[in-house]
Amino acid sequence: MQDEPVKFKVNQLTDTGNNITLLLTEDVELESVSQQQMMLEAVDRAVVDKEVKEQIRPILEALLRSQPQTVVRSYAQTSIQITLPRRRYEKIGRPQVGERLIIDIKKV
Repeated sequence: MQDEPVKFKVNQLTDTGNNITLLLTEDVELESVSQQQMMLEAVDRAVVDKEVKEQIRPILEALLRSQPQTVVRSYAQTSIQITLPRRRYEKIGRPQVGERLIIDIKKV
């Protein structure tokens, strides 16, 4: 099995003259999940009795509908910070904020 390299997005670039520091976050599609959906799923997992679920769920749905919905990200992104000499930064094409890089991290 061959691991695929991970794509990162440049979020911040700091130029100190001799060195460049890149703050990168994993570039992944994040699934948005509402708090309502998360709470209903938690009740489904916690309550095993089908009859009790059928009684609780409509009440919970009614309560949650009246509340503002907050979207939660279901995947925690990996972030890394790399400091490299200006010459190496220029060799990799001088990536700017918003651009994407492929980084292959493996244990050797």
